[in-house]
Amino acid sequence: MTLLGILMLDTRFPRLPGDVGHPEAFGVPVRHAVVRGASPQRVVQHQDPTLLQPFIDAARSLVADGATAITTSCGFLVQFQRELQAAVPVPVWTSSLLKLPELHRPGVVTVDAASLGALPLRAAGADPDTPVEGLAPGCAFQRTLLENLPALDPVDAEREVVAAARRLVDRRPQIDALVLECTNMPPYAAAVARATDRPVHHLISLVQERLKDLA
Repeated sequence: MTLLGILMLDTRFPRLPGDVGHPEAFGVPVRHAVVRGASPQRVVQHQDPTLLQPFIDAARSLVADGATAITTSCGFLVQFQRELQAAVPVPVWTSSLLKLPELHRPGVVTVDAASLGALPLRAAGADPDTPVEGLAPGCAFQRTLLENLPALDPVDAEREVVAAARRLVDRRPQIDALVLECTNMPPYAAAVARATDRPVHHLISLVQERLKDLA
């Protein structure tokens, strides 16, 4: 039986249906492990290497509890993809960015474009020149996620994610697929697809694909 272990950042913002942290997001049984002290700012903006061992410890704990695959609640944890995979005997999919090498001309929508540079893209096996667009700096949705605020406006969040995707395809119209880096963005994937007329990939879709491959 599949049991998906999810390495969770230490957050308090709401987990809407479709968010990776929502218990029904993946359609399979899940078990969460919160890595205490792993704030969004430490993972996204600081890309703090001292968090590696706590994430390894949490992944090993999930495997000991029966997890048959591991994923995470933040796309920036791709920085630990190689080390986490080496630490446990089950598949590890840290980020939707792992989908990029399979796509022809992709672009990425991220929570923070200033933080998503060449190193995370290379860690995903992707072209470091992949076009990236972030949420508008300082917008309400970005502040909710990065500052770990207790309230989230889903209507505003959808508007901000769609606006970022439109900016990206307007700037780089050759893009033929979009990847949502942020694991809090899948609830808005359908709206992004409608607004951009491109297929949209995210962590939930990637994990579901990978689980089918294992079946």
